[in-house]
Amino acid sequence: MSLAEDTVASQFLEKAVAILQENNEYTIANRRHLHAFPELSFQEEQTRAFIQEKLLSYGYTDIQTEVGGGGILATLDTGKPGPTIALRADFDALPIHEETELPFKSKNDGVMHACGHDVHTATLLSVAQAVSELDSYLTGKLIFIFQHAEELPPGGAIAIMESGALDEVDAIFGLHIQGGTVDAGKVYVHPGYMMAAADSFEIQIQGKGGHGSAPNTTVDATVVAAYLIQELQTIVSRRKDPIKSGVLSVTAFHAGEGADNIIADKAFLKGTVRTFEKEVQEQFKAGIVEITEHITAAHGATATVSYKCGYPSVYNYPEETNLVEKLFIEQFGKENVVTIQPTMGGEDFAYYLQKIPGTFFNVPAGIAEQEVNYPHHHPKFTADEASLLIGAKAFLSIIQHYLVKE
Repeated sequence: MSLAEDTVASQFLEKAVAILQENNEYTIANRRHLHAFPELSFQEEQTRAFIQEKLLSYGYTDIQTEVGGGGILATLDTGKPGPTIALRADFDALPIHEETELPFKSKNDGVMHACGHDVHTATLLSVAQAVSELDSYLTGKLIFIFQHAEELPPGGAIAIMESGALDEVDAIFGLHIQGGTVDAGKVYVHPGYMMAAADSFEIQIQGKGGHGSAPNTTVDATVVAAYLIQELQTIVSRRKDPIKSGVLSVTAFHAGEGADNIIADKAFLKGTVRTFEKEVQEQFKAGIVEITEHITAAHGATATVSYKCGYPSVYNYPEETNLVEKLFIEQFGKENVVTIQPTMGGEDFAYYLQKIPGTFFNVPAGIAEQEVNYPHHHPKFTADEASLLIGAKAFLSIIQHYLVKE
């Protein structure tokens, strides 16, 4: 049933969007406040207080704090039969010194909202405010999840799930702005695997040091590490099924202390692995250990490998993703809803989707007027504040479908 045919649904959406537009400057002010006072993962005390204060001012009374060690859940229970739907935003920042010239740039030196979590939180707050004024249209329950610590594993999502607070949720939805991408007015969706599992590894190589003039008396840890860096790539090129995706990147290499006449006895490698399927993830993990053991043994060295599984891959349920695609087309027009390719970035929203049907979507937030739009986690990252209204409208479309009934 289209919005035009559903009188109650169309009334709800029309009124909710009007509230959003009327409050747009207020929403932007909330975002700018959050941006100016960023806090690191698991340290978001002022941010949580700000969110709770806003929710109370909107009339919410069922507010759980410190969920999973730092999350905030606000529930709108209509008392009428219906599904329970959850919407999520994250609110932690990154250990980055901001280099923008924004008038509301970070006041906390060395901490920055360089991933858009300020936008996510301000967006969801605006939705919570609009819905609180129109709760008579709704049935079922609506849970707003304001999540801490997305940026730092183990993250906040897994602890919120383990708390049991979302056990009765029927469907869950989240958004992430896509910084650096100039595509104003669009919404991006993708069914199936959308984001990768994000793992990390460290390798300590022990050789035998010595004088640079007598390499024959040493086991050169630098040479061993150089061989190992090359051979690790064969996991991608020769072990992994070429139809399946996987990335292995060595991102740090250290050996020696700087002297030009000393052969290093130790070397250190560090890197990341990105995969979608669990079997491919296990193949990479086993391959790193096996290749490291063989290469180091062949050179007379030894090594220890530490492999840490990060966030799982984000798997968007096809049914829910296809549904929101249709809802977004009705809201924004077919030309503004784009099915994108998956990315190798990681997100702990994956933990929600392991147990609850739902989908994770993107809203482009690059600024057309800028010559350069920097990517996420860059000290000059910025976001188009028009994305706040787009994201909020997208959430409202979901609420309208699930919770507004004749």
